[in-house]
Amino acid sequence: MPARDEITYFGAGPASLPTTVLQNASSAILNFQNTGLGLAEHSHRSALSHGILASTESSLRTLLSIPEDYTVLFMQGGGTTQFSAVVYNLLGYWARMDYVVTGGWSQKGSEEARRLFGEEKVNVVTDSRKVFGRYCGIEEEKGWKRTEGEERVFTYYCDNETVDGVEFPGFPRSLEGGVVVADMSSNILSRRVDVSKFHVIFAGAQKNIGITGLTIVVLKSSILQIQPTPGTLRALGLPVPPVMMSYPSLAKHNSLYNTLPIFDVWIAGEVMKELVAAGGLAKQEEVANRKAERLYAALGRAPGIFKVVPLEGARSRMNICVRAHPAELEGVFLRGAEERGLLGLKGHRSVGGIRISNYNSITEASVDKLVQYIDEFVQKNA
Repeated sequence: MPARDEITYFGAGPASLPTTVLQNASSAILNFQNTGLGLAEHSHRSALSHGILASTESSLRTLLSIPEDYTVLFMQGGGTTQFSAVVYNLLGYWARMDYVVTGGWSQKGSEEARRLFGEEKVNVVTDSRKVFGRYCGIEEEKGWKRTEGEERVFTYYCDNETVDGVEFPGFPRSLEGGVVVADMSSNILSRRVDVSKFHVIFAGAQKNIGITGLTIVVLKSSILQIQPTPGTLRALGLPVPPVMMSYPSLAKHNSLYNTLPIFDVWIAGEVMKELVAAGGLAKQEEVANRKAERLYAALGRAPGIFKVVPLEGARSRMNICVRAHPAELEGVFLRGAEERGLLGLKGHRSVGGIRISNYNSITEASVDKLVQYIDEFVQKNA
């Protein structure tokens, strides 16, 4: 049985966590702060739990420089639940929805919006599959077909597509000043973000923040004040959101409308504290970029064997998607990687191939180990 330090897990999620956080968690789950109870056993309404919520939110606000007029919510249901929650909370005021579809997750978000509110409410601004034949890039913004003549519209995009390895290099210029929603589930806390450009940012925790079971939502507080009443929604022929998806309801109760998994919040807080102590997102962005550059450089040294799937300019720093040629080499590469303790490199089941997830918990030493294996593999199979 291998020791933990002999394994590097490059899986796309649930992702690996810092060993120090897990070591602290192992004692916290048995006896938290000498209370005689494990953290998972404490009431979510206790002073202890309220302290964890406040501390975690404080770290998040520090890392993202969240403005005071923004609210932080801790929710459940993962990013997928937010596909529904976003439209439930926004469509009563903003009458139309623009979706930028650049991969599988934004595609699913747009499909859920159509399912709930109908085709006539949803406009696909761009669909990368129609532009490039597959999800491998982001169309130039001058080609986007945004809703015109309607001020009450919000735009939704996924900042990083884990399945397809496509990431926005920065905030889309054409969306400046608009009402913007972003799914940052797989690249949040990996680089600096100007939160003030967004009305809603959401992220499932299990990539860069913590463990499965927690979703973080950062939203402009003014949204909470302009929500139509259930009676108004019914008069407009719009559905009333389930209470567990209602941003105002959760904000009113400090994310504690029901039993929140405080252990999950604490894990996220511990991860965030380490990021703050290490220099914040300016430092983490530098590290993430450096790791990604090393990996892309190694793959680029063997164009006859490895082909990076996404186009340059849209390549993700977090999820590096590759195909090997001939295709049989993919299995050979994956088996060899496992023998070296490099796990989780198989591509998503919908697209196959190889996927290297370069989340914050992946150290530079682990990247160097993988780069060395890539170089050795190329020399052996060239």
